[in-house]
Amino acid sequence: MRDPSMLTSETLTSETPHEIALPEILELHSFKPRETERSWVSSRGKRVFDLAFTALILPLAIPFFLVIPLAIVLESRGPIFFQHRRLGWQGNIFWMFKFRTMVDGADGILSKLLDSNPAARQEFADNYKLKNDPRITKLGRFLRCSSLDELPQILNVLRGEISWVGPRPIIESEIEKYGRHAAAFLRTKPGITGLWQASGRSYLSYDERVRLDMQYLDRASLWLDLKIILRTVLVVLNRTGAM
Repeated sequence: MRDPSMLTSETLTSETPHEIALPEILELHSFKPRETERSWVSSRGKRVFDLAFTALILPLAIPFFLVIPLAIVLESRGPIFFQHRRLGWQGNIFWMFKFRTMVDGADGILSKLLDSNPAARQEFADNYKLKNDPRITKLGRFLRCSSLDELPQILNVLRGEISWVGPRPIIESEIEKYGRHAAAFLRTKPGITGLWQASGRSYLSYDERVRLDMQYLDRASLWLDLKIILRTVLVVLNRTGAM
């Protein structure tokens, strides 16, 4: 893997003209890059918090682990869980787990769509996602809207591959989009939730996502993690109730 500091893709600056509207609860200001090796994101305290919060959440999650797999099997054929390679701390690759939300053969459907639809191809190249993704099942849309598809990532937290709060987990090819911020991204673990989810905005440009990740790294603390988790819960409840 290339040294992130040598990446030459277009970089972001703190003078980005398009400012992102963040929830007042986060109390964030402009991003000022700084070293984070000895900050909250790399501390033992954050790991202890991850394990303690997992112990709190796991009993509440058990009923969902019983019901959701059954619903997935009844709706469509295919595996219950989805695994995908993601880029983690210090550039280590790990398998991230989710409940399956797409139809079987989703990769083939995406390939045909991108070959036949230039607009969709450009949208996917820019953001690594589609607003109207034909691969997602009806149950999958609910699981994504409620964030229940991410419950299996509790296993990733227990294995120490991700944290409850942190930057978005990305695939290897996405690191180039972080430009000069790539090294900072690789100095911390990705998170199940973060500023992107807490903002309540499901569709952001990639530059905006990077900016949110860097703002989190600049301001990370136990108190901010707690506020992000609370804000994420409120956003999910509001989004699910509006379905």
